[in-house]
Amino acid sequence: MAQASSIVSINKKKRCVTLPFHGFVVALAVILLCFVPINVSAAARRQPPQQQLPQKLRFGRNGEFKILQVADMHYADGKTTPCLDVLPSQVHGCSDLNTSAFIQRMIQAEKPNFIVFTGDNIVGFDAMDSAKSLNAAFAPAIAARIPWAAVLGNHDGEGTLSREEVMKHIVGLKHTMSQFNPSEAHIIDGFGNYNLEVGGVEGSGFANNSVLNLYFLDSGDYSTVPGIPGYGWIKQSQQLWFQHTSAKLQRAYMSPPNVQKSSAPALAYFHIPLPEFASFDSSNFTGERQDGISSASVNSGFFTTMLEAGDVKAVFTGHDHLNDFCGQLTGIQLCYAGGFGYHAYGKAGWSRRARVVVASLEKTEKGGWGTVKSIKTWKRLDDQHLTAIDGQVLWSKNSAGKNK
Repeated sequence: MAQASSIVSINKKKRCVTLPFHGFVVALAVILLCFVPINVSAAARRQPPQQQLPQKLRFGRNGEFKILQVADMHYADGKTTPCLDVLPSQVHGCSDLNTSAFIQRMIQAEKPNFIVFTGDNIVGFDAMDSAKSLNAAFAPAIAARIPWAAVLGNHDGEGTLSREEVMKHIVGLKHTMSQFNPSEAHIIDGFGNYNLEVGGVEGSGFANNSVLNLYFLDSGDYSTVPGIPGYGWIKQSQQLWFQHTSAKLQRAYMSPPNVQKSSAPALAYFHIPLPEFASFDSSNFTGERQDGISSASVNSGFFTTMLEAGDVKAVFTGHDHLNDFCGQLTGIQLCYAGGFGYHAYGKAGWSRRARVVVASLEKTEKGGWGTVKSIKTWKRLDDQHLTAIDGQVLWSKNSAGKNK
């Protein structure tokens, strides 16, 4: 590895952060949820923008549903934006376009059913025009006509658009299934809290059931509470929405005509890791931990909320670019994706990477497709061969009793 003096770098971590701690959706509900959070901004009370009803996500005829997670693109102004923390031999000609090319390579290699962008999609303070940067950042997914969704990070709203405006812009882009906020929640903190349902194989007995549920939450940017420094966190209003949504989905799944004994597995995506990510050491996780755990300086209890709900089997975040591990805590896998973008801080010689998750269905006695039997993951490196590493089983129906 080259000496540090010859490496293109920046002041590490979350650049410019000097904190001391590191659809249109048809309303069918008869009862509207009323949430009463503390310190909810006036912006959070505004009605979400209208959008086209997105296509339904469902498992393919091969019985699989594959998700590509892209964390921390830090996109700015395209070819004029230099790469950071790369080897001297990589500097010339390296830009945001390398990030776009990596997405294209991943799409071609993995052919995902769905792409999730987990925040810091753009780095606002380096982007001349946030809207143009967002368009360019998501362009490979849009061009591939693959359904995709995004959540916000702490840097998305630091440019010419506020966090609220960024999320509204994302919701208006093609092929996105992102939502501004749930229509049934009158008051909720943040922008981009929503859930998506993944149906069974078309023509199967579970075609009209959500056999895999996906939660997306806004983990905020920075604390706005006097006396509490550091990053943001998932607020009580968001947790109340999650609890109501999880309970509703579980009731539906365990009701006729396909009565199930337990809830459908669920995955949760947001940007800033929970404090519980710090619970692991090298003996009990798969992957690498080279960064500190830059969670909020307070624990808002969302891990316990998910544990009590019982359906979330894995959580996926970004934020700490040099962490790419998964570790299981009390039955929930806590996973980083690892840094993806070339204008994001990294480590020279340590490849940018992406996480892939595949949920697989079981075969029924009659030979058709049933419910989810397993959830697996691996990562791919942006090297010559898109090397796959750290394959592991995150959850298995056969061991579900151990994951409650």
